[in-house]
Amino acid sequence: MMYAASVRLGITVRLLAEGPEVSAAQVCHDVVVGDYTDPATVRAFAAECDVITFDHEHVPTSILTALEEDGIAVRPGPAALIHAQDKAIMRERLSAAGIPCPDWRVVTNAAELQSFAADQGGYPVVAKAARGGYDGKGVWKIDSDGEAVELFEGVTDGVPLVAEEFVDFRRELSALVVRSPSGQAVAYPISESIQTHGICTETITPAPELSDEAAVACQRLALGVAHDLEVVGVLAVELMERRDGQVVVNELAMRPHNTGHWTLDGSHTSQFENHLRAVLDLPLGDPSTRAPWTVMANVLGGTVADLPSALLHCFARDRRLRAELYGKDVKPGRKVGHVNTFGDELDDVRRRAHHAANYLMGTEGHD
Repeated sequence: MMYAASVRLGITVRLLAEGPEVSAAQVCHDVVVGDYTDPATVRAFAAECDVITFDHEHVPTSILTALEEDGIAVRPGPAALIHAQDKAIMRERLSAAGIPCPDWRVVTNAAELQSFAADQGGYPVVAKAARGGYDGKGVWKIDSDGEAVELFEGVTDGVPLVAEEFVDFRRELSALVVRSPSGQAVAYPISESIQTHGICTETITPAPELSDEAAVACQRLALGVAHDLEVVGVLAVELMERRDGQVVVNELAMRPHNTGHWTLDGSHTSQFENHLRAVLDLPLGDPSTRAPWTVMANVLGGTVADLPSALLHCFARDRRLRAELYGKDVKPGRKVGHVNTFGDELDDVRRRAHHAANYLMGTEGHD
């Protein structure tokens, strides 16, 4: 999706891919297959590039620091990216800056996790791997001292965990902003993110029943984080809205983000185009919406193997439906695409998105 945006801007993109079958390698014509954790591979690849950016946060910061020492522009740089890679560092930095976070503590053994739970007034609490977790992986809800012991028995020795209060949140929100090296920044409307088993399955933009004042506060929070961390490109700040309306930061992502896929069809400038504009320090595009409501529904792997053929029904039923398939093998629960719908009435827009996504997953209308 970022490559598609680059074509319109006349940007030449070179891709370092884990394998020849990955989604971007199926469309990008200049592909190097290699290990992004190998310093020699990355440095040789980067030597042919003017600027380096990412579609995930897992490239080791030591490699990125070496690239900067070689004179390669890395955006976002390792000093910013570490806050998306390491939850403990992220929590420490945000807390020091006065950004609202859940109560938290780094724990290295079961006794420390049990002590944190006691300080919270009891269970449940949440434990997160400091590094490497995503889509619900590396996150555990702990309900007892026994489960705390079991968790550490199953976790590799020496891997720190971040213990957090269990937030009884009303809903999850996503604040998406983009910042350029020169300091220009834009903020997209706040989205409500609906999660199923730790995986985002739907976004609604703008977030329903969120006051203008609250939405602006969320945007200001995200813009402040982007400025403080000197992020270049897209920053997604995932928020949890407490029952009293206050928000706390859940996660950070410094790349085009799943909760921003609605922007491909619902915004005047998509997150992918604005990310590239920011990386190249071009003027940023208009992030405002094209329609009163936009809904994105993720397509998870189900019983439909031939997704392109299944679009026949979806497009015939809804001529304004927009779909994006990722070229991935269909596996249960895997994100293999998404659909976007937009319009004037939220109930209708959601119904259309749900029908198309469910049909592509094989859970609706195939009889």
